[in-house]
Amino acid sequence: MIERTRWLDWLAHATVLIGIAVVTFPLWLTFVASTHAPESFFRGLMPFWPGGRFLENYEQVLFEGVQGVGGAPVGTMLANSFVMAIAIAVGKIVISLLSAFAIVYFRFPFRMLCFWTIFVTLMLPVEVRILPTYEVAANLQLLNTYTGLVLPLIASATATFLFRQFFLTVPDELTEAARIDGAGPMKFFWDILLPLSKVNIAALFVILFIYGWNQYLWPLLITTGDQMTTIVMGIKRMVNVADSTPVWPEVMAVATLALLPPVVVVILMQRWFIKGLIDTEK
Repeated sequence: MIERTRWLDWLAHATVLIGIAVVTFPLWLTFVASTHAPESFFRGLMPFWPGGRFLENYEQVLFEGVQGVGGAPVGTMLANSFVMAIAIAVGKIVISLLSAFAIVYFRFPFRMLCFWTIFVTLMLPVEVRILPTYEVAANLQLLNTYTGLVLPLIASATATFLFRQFFLTVPDELTEAARIDGAGPMKFFWDILLPLSKVNIAALFVILFIYGWNQYLWPLLITTGDQMTTIVMGIKRMVNVADSTPVWPEVMAVATLALLPPVVVVILMQRWFIKGLIDTEK
């Protein structure tokens, strides 16, 4: 038993508050910078309190884009990133569920060889296979398309492994009961395995959504038109402006907007996400 003392409580609370301050301070500065006029940064001083250009800056970047940069409006970039993140997350989960289901519940030749082949691909990151993947996508006319953005990233060895490990913990009695009741493989999958896997699916959805949202290298290669630019690519272009100074308030407004969808997903699915990571009884 740990004896609680007043000074230890104060120390614990102070440590938590310091940690919160360290994490939120850059976010606060980003938001504050997005509400000022560009002239506020010419003096070399960083403002610490919001300015009066909140609506003007955000309206500018959402519907017109950052001044002097060109390209698509930020609203289009956000839509592209959202479609890509949702499609990658849902696609990875669906393919991984079906792959794990086939490996665990079907008996076919070289079943474990197939599983370990999938598992070994964890050692091959996207950067290693990106050139042949790009060549295949280009030959299939997938440049500047949502299919080209999503399809090469839609498989997940990690998710397949996690679902396989979970399916192995499902009691055999459930399988036998479903077989006795006349349930076919897909009915067993749909009516029994999927409801049991909902916590795992929710936790993986959060991780995979953020993974898809933060993609930079593959969208940079597969897209050449402004209308298919993702938000992460857009921020990079806005910062690296040739022969001029970035319009920092508008760039910070874009960065703030780019944070919102992942934050909303994490907040809405926080309970399921934590439960999926730590709950032993799914």
